[in-house]
Amino acid sequence: MADGKKFIPAGRLLVIAATAGALAGAVAVYASVTLSGNNGAVPGQAAVAESGADAALCEAKAEKARTVADAATGEVAAMLPANPPQSLKALAFNSPDGKPMRLADHEGKTLLVNLWATWCAPCRAEMPALNTLQKEMGGDKFEVVAVNVDTGDDEKPKKFLAEIGVDALGFYRDNTLDLFNDLKKKGLALGLPVTLLVDPEGCLLANMNGPAEWAGKDAKHLIETALEQAAETLPGT
Repeated sequence: MADGKKFIPAGRLLVIAATAGALAGAVAVYASVTLSGNNGAVPGQAAVAESGADAALCEAKAEKARTVADAATGEVAAMLPANPPQSLKALAFNSPDGKPMRLADHEGKTLLVNLWATWCAPCRAEMPALNTLQKEMGGDKFEVVAVNVDTGDDEKPKKFLAEIGVDALGFYRDNTLDLFNDLKKKGLALGLPVTLLVDPEGCLLANMNGPAEWAGKDAKHLIETALEQAAETLPGT
């Protein structure tokens, strides 16, 4: 690959993300949770069959994942290709209106999913940049889905966002830590912030542990590349 990136098994990501985990100061976040998302449910046979089809669909996108990850340079160079691409459609959290939803509800959009908390200093630092990215590139084809994972009620995270002038991001929420632990089990979450680049069919293409400059030209180039790959996949394009 042009920038020398390699697929790295999820277990070995611990070495790469050690700094991000330490910065997050979130040792307590790694508490064991047995639930599957804050509105998760035990899947029936139909759901299991659908999950298998989704997995096969995503695993076939390894080349797209490599293409997207190759575009992650400079300020977003820590974004790694999914190995292999996997379906994240079942990830559960709450919508801005407080209702349970899943990532599948965003089908048709390329997503930059970011998990953050008010007690995470790197998370706080990158929120204005994520807000700017949403303002400049958000729309029918792309959205920044920033999910707050503070425990407790909504008062503290909402107050923080208001104080720093974040006005373009939807207030997605999971105060149970279940979403973080779901991603941890998948080898994707090692600390906060966690950022996932997901295609319109719910397939993970690339992921990062730690902060980045999301309002810069490098981030925009990454998103543009992901959108180009999506355009090659979606029907009618």
